[in-house]
Amino acid sequence: MRLPFIVFSVALATASPTLAAMTLTSTDLKPGATMPPAHIYPRCGGQNLSPQLAWSAPPKQARSLVLTMIDMDVTPNLWSHWIVTGLPARAGSLGEGLKGLPAGAQAVKSNFGEAAYDGPCPPPGSGVHHYRFTVWAIPATDFAADPDQKADELVARLSAIALDRAVLTVTAKAK
Repeated sequence: MRLPFIVFSVALATASPTLAAMTLTSTDLKPGATMPPAHIYPRCGGQNLSPQLAWSAPPKQARSLVLTMIDMDVTPNLWSHWIVTGLPARAGSLGEGLKGLPAGAQAVKSNFGEAAYDGPCPPPGSGVHHYRFTVWAIPATDFAADPDQKADELVARLSAIALDRAVLTVTAKAK
């Protein structure tokens, strides 16, 4: 009885693609923790500084990276706060309070209405919101993100083409 299980396990392991060990970290954010006030939108009591983010180990086949910050608790379509396309396809980072993007990178108008970082500002009474920062490794040198595209559609498009991704999720709650 063990032999069929072992054969199946070996077949599954050799048929599945090896996932890269892509990571996303931050000196400003801790996974699962509350977003620090410096990174909250001003209307909600913050300074709206983009957090420091660092990523490593994108797949060798990646030609560029896309960064998204999505509020996962807005229904029915999620809500984008930050979209950056055309990041270089190598390990890298963005500093806190970013004023300019790396050469070739471009901010795209998010659901928040700006082509820039817009920190969390959940509506009163909406509870805790989860903000997912994702760095997507894609096989193209550019990704045509539509301005103000529904966030769930953006995530689906990226999921369909991404070679790998790394995620960091934090929370925020309305005052």
